[in-house]
Amino acid sequence: MSDFLILGGTGKVGRRLGSALTRAGHLPRPASRHATVRFDWTDPSTWPGALDGATGLFVVGPGSASDWSPDLSRLLSAAETARVERAVLLSARGVEFLPGGAVDRAEQALRAGPLPWTILRPAHFDQNFTEAMFVPRDGVITAPAGDGREPFVDVADVADVAAAVLASEDYDGATLDLSGPAAISFAEAAAVLAAAAGTPVRFADQPDAEHVASLRAAGIPDGYIEWRMAMLGGIRRGADAYTSDGVQLVLGRAPASFADWARREVPSASCAPTTTSS
Repeated sequence: MSDFLILGGTGKVGRRLGSALTRAGHLPRPASRHATVRFDWTDPSTWPGALDGATGLFVVGPGSASDWSPDLSRLLSAAETARVERAVLLSARGVEFLPGGAVDRAEQALRAGPLPWTILRPAHFDQNFTEAMFVPRDGVITAPAGDGREPFVDVADVADVAAAVLASEDYDGATLDLSGPAAISFAEAAAVLAAAAGTPVRFADQPDAEHVASLRAAGIPDGYIEWRMAMLGGIRRGADAYTSDGVQLVLGRAPASFADWARREVPSASCAPTTTSS
């Protein structure tokens, strides 16, 4: 049994990673500003206590609105002092769409740090349609993606990969791209969601300028908007439609399809596709 510190332990990936580690016989230690294990990126005094006794560190950053790589470098030094054996960073596919951005800089800091490391680069999550940016409002998914296709990945598969990588030195120094088994359009995703939920769902393309304006009106920082538009732009122009084999490489099985995920989670999702919640 090993003890793994999970930053962002209450988020989409962190919650599922905790369950995956428990199933594998390990001890997950979810950490956040409000968790039992307190960790605050803005308060380094919380870092030593969170790191104490941890075998491995799973890093979810504080966001992609600004450069947090200096904080990551300091955290990795503290982790080395605490004798943490490795760090795994949750990054994203499409980092190349915004070179020099916050996510790219975080990857560079990890590679330059003192710990053995692995980078996970997942495609957009299936769960973004039930828990995040692609949740339908009044039965409509709105995004500036056009006919672009994306091999959406199940967060449960990402968590299973993260659990396996944290517990093994076999992937030290690796950058693993993770995706679902096939790229689908947003219109196709809407049809799958409609079938799973038993209610109408459709996709409406949105002009880039309109999407940016809506984010700014909601008070979203410009740095995050730049990152988000770079990722969505990659989908729109077809640059992110390829599939990746990271799930198969680590788990020895195929990743769940979007339809498999929808049948499993959409009918009972806390944020059902026809609500207006985000």
